[in-house]
Amino acid sequence: MTIKTALAPPAAQSGGPPSPRKARDPVAEFERIYRDNVDVVTAFFARRATEPQTVADLTADTFVAAITSLATFDPRKGTARGWVLGIARRVFAAHCESLSRHQDRVSRLAGRRDLEVDQIEELEARIDAERSSRQLLQALADLPETDRVAVELVDVAGLKPGEAAAALGIAAGTLRMRLMRARARLRKEASGTVAKKSPDTTRKEES
Repeated sequence: MTIKTALAPPAAQSGGPPSPRKARDPVAEFERIYRDNVDVVTAFFARRATEPQTVADLTADTFVAAITSLATFDPRKGTARGWVLGIARRVFAAHCESLSRHQDRVSRLAGRRDLEVDQIEELEARIDAERSSRQLLQALADLPETDRVAVELVDVAGLKPGEAAAALGIAAGTLRMRLMRARARLRKEASGTVAKKSPDTTRKEES
């Protein structure tokens, strides 16, 4: 397999001193990261895009970036999931920047891989399943981007605050502060919605 040959670590020299740490197997490590996180990354983009092709492309771009920068991943500094979601966030930012510059659509489509019908249906189902999460992020639209992503990574993707902080490149204390602010905003939005519905409910009960 070409990619395995290219990425496999060099063979140990015979007769030398034993290595104090087990050599990393980049292919096996990437396969494990991909298998454990592809659904999470797909969901991340399904909350941001409504076209299956876009979700598929951005997911693929994320793992291409992951395999090319695998050497930078240090499990002592954070989890693989946090690291991959950090890459996904940068991929999406680059995607938005590309769109804002009105990049030639023909050139963007030229390198696309056509999806099979069942792949499109699967991604459409994923996009539909993430509708409530998209609405949650929209409720936080007036907050800074980092606050919105903090809620998404912790309350939606299930990362621990420390993992989310590592993915965003901020201190854990800063992440917790932003998370509290965003959650307070959600509680305020929810209480406002209840208050608006109360008069109608009261009138129905009195009639």
